Amino acid sequence: MRPTQLSVAALSLLLAFSAHAGQPATPAAMAAYADKLLDEQKLDRGGPGVTVLVARGNQLLYKGARGMASIELGVPMQADQLMRIGSVTKQFAATTLLKQIDEGKAKLDDPLSKFLPDYPNGSKITVVQLLNHTSGVKSYTGIAGYMGNPIRRDLSTAELVKEFKDQPVDFAPGEQWAYNNSGYVLVGAVIEAIAGKPWYQQLDAALLQPARIGAVHFPEGDKLFKGMAQGYTLNAQGEVAPAGFLSMTQPHAAGALIANTEGLWRWNQALHGGKLISAASYARMTTPEGPAKPRNYGFGIATGTLRGQPMLSHGGGINGFVSALNYLPQSQTTVVILRNSDGPGFSTDGVARKLAAFAIGEPFVDRKAVAVAAEQLKSAEGVYAIDERQVRTLSVQDGVLVSQRAGGMTSPLTPLGNDRYTFPDQMTDLQIERGADGKAVAVNLFSDGGSKPERWARTGDAPVARTFIKLSAAQQQVLLGSYSAPEFSIKVFMDEKNGRLMGQAPGQPAFELKASTPRRVHVTEVDAQLDFSPEDGKATSVTLTQGGGKLVMPRKD
Repeated sequence: MRPTQLSVAALSLLLAFSAHAGQPATPAAMAAYADKLLDEQKLDRGGPGVTVLVARGNQLLYKGARGMASIELGVPMQADQLMRIGSVTKQFAATTLLKQIDEGKAKLDDPLSKFLPDYPNGSKITVVQLLNHTSGVKSYTGIAGYMGNPIRRDLSTAELVKEFKDQPVDFAPGEQWAYNNSGYVLVGAVIEAIAGKPWYQQLDAALLQPARIGAVHFPEGDKLFKGMAQGYTLNAQGEVAPAGFLSMTQPHAAGALIANTEGLWRWNQALHGGKLISAASYARMTTPEGPAKPRNYGFGIATGTLRGQPMLSHGGGINGFVSALNYLPQSQTTVVILRNSDGPGFSTDGVARKLAAFAIGEPFVDRKAVAVAAEQLKSAEGVYAIDERQVRTLSVQDGVLVSQRAGGMTSPLTPLGNDRYTFPDQMTDLQIERGADGKAVAVNLFSDGGSKPERWARTGDAPVARTFIKLSAAQQQVLLGSYSAPEFSIKVFMDEKNGRLMGQAPGQPAFELKASTPRRVHVTEVDAQLDFSPEDGKATSVTLTQGGGKLVMPRKD
């Protein structure tokens, strides 16, 4: 018999990985691992793409690209392509305002009314509350119908503030935490009130130019930016389509910037290297406080850990684009991922975390699924909870054990054996805990390969699987239309190509609506239920039930 032989490529890959396990990655090892991860994502080479950068301090470990920058023109993605970075913009705006504070032009506890005298209740809202999402002001992107036609208009800062300033507040200033794009529009407005110029011009003059960061820009509508990628989404039929249009005046200081991976790497070096703001301001920026502390949110930066090391990060999502910017201070490691599609199909956060873990020499071990008997899967079914708000259900669907948090997406679990499962691309394991009688009594979640679990006690049996029915054309027709409330809106329409009833919220992908009765449909992916009223004739309202809450939305067409 001939001895088994590895190909030269496979042997090189194996040696590259094994030689650097337990120690920081070399550029060669990093490149091999990054290419492997991107291959596993199975991106369509002719579809939307990604750019990726990994660096340690001043050393570039990997920079690459996959997919297309322009599908229509057949232009492949290049590593230095510019893309929208969405909410990663927030840390740029926060740093700009902190620079003004360092210069004595404002204080974190200054009231908003000092800069915008006519803003309702502005004397009770502080600058720090705008920065850490505790102001309670209404986020304009959550106003019903706003992400449709209203987001397409070119607006000045004053005009944009007028869109939300008289909306009912979500809570009194400083009482709670809620992610808030309006808060960062107001951050931009404060910057402008102090500087006497647009917020992005102040950012450029005070921070980007002195630090020689050239690949971060505000996309002014009358200018061209060489290397700007086209943005994409998925239409109701699941096909790649151009991203929905919006005026880039409206994301404002909450999400309007464009950049490439190199520009964001240089930004990380400058910000976290102490070159932009004082040590005191940086400490406030990266230390969550008050109601923001349980949410691990500072000023435009989220705090967390990866493989036991502190990690500072933020993601972004905007029409046609998704971004991730991570930084590990202990090793000065930067990971950047930019993608020119807002549709599903690429695990931005999962890939970013895996790349960072490999870079610091603490890679996540690839695990393979093992066969588990159907009875074993069935015995894990049930409802598990930490408290009345944090509830998840395990159920077997099509022979696969699936986890779904109340109001959240379903996630198939990969069995590893011995009652242990893993969430694909999330670096989180789930261990079934059984009592003396062999019955499941809890599930324990282990994040990032850690040893301290989060315990979810079993509280009951999993709900009986729903039986869905096929609606007639007449039954479907009376449900079609747009429904809206101040908090949320949804359009119900037909996917004519596939004959499916669909639902879509502004700025979100469309989901199939599956009927259990002629007037009740379900979005199984997010555990949501829609009940249409009245019982007969054309529906005049719909009630959304999700995550223990209910919302009535009247018909708007």
